[in-house]
Amino acid sequence: MRVYLPATLPLLAEIHTARRIGPAPLTGYAVTPALREWYAEGDQEELEYAAMTAAARASLRLLAPELDRGPGAPARRVVLAVEVPDQDVETVYGDEERARVRLTAEVPWKKVASGHVDDPDAEADVRAAVAALAAADAGDEDAAFTVDGAEGHELMWYATQELGDLAP
Repeated sequence: MRVYLPATLPLLAEIHTARRIGPAPLTGYAVTPALREWYAEGDQEELEYAAMTAAARASLRLLAPELDRGPGAPARRVVLAVEVPDQDVETVYGDEERARVRLTAEVPWKKVASGHVDDPDAEADVRAAVAALAAADAGDEDAAFTVDGAEGHELMWYATQELGDLAP
């Protein structure tokens, strides 16, 4: 099963060095029955894009503590696409997170299919989105618009052999 795992560039560096993603449990995003039902008109590619977009939003939450450490932290969303056995995936979605799943086992590096990372040009919008997350969660429409601004940036695709070069 294809699962999208949210990350950050520093986390990517740790994962690349360790050659594994873990320990389990891990929160990821995938094409779940609830996502299929909600996005009934979507084909498989559109459903996977929706799951990856959910993982990219989760990456914003991972960025918050890193950006609090100082202005030099890279503000770029990272999503790792991994192929894992179906038995390692539990569906745990709710109404707001139809694509959310839990991985019950760590993921070896060889199961990483690709990486998806913001272009450096997105950093200002990503920083603004991270700063607006709490207000957006509380229902502030202007803050939600700011968070959506980061989602307006397409994640760039990277082969696994390129991912080590992105890590800070």
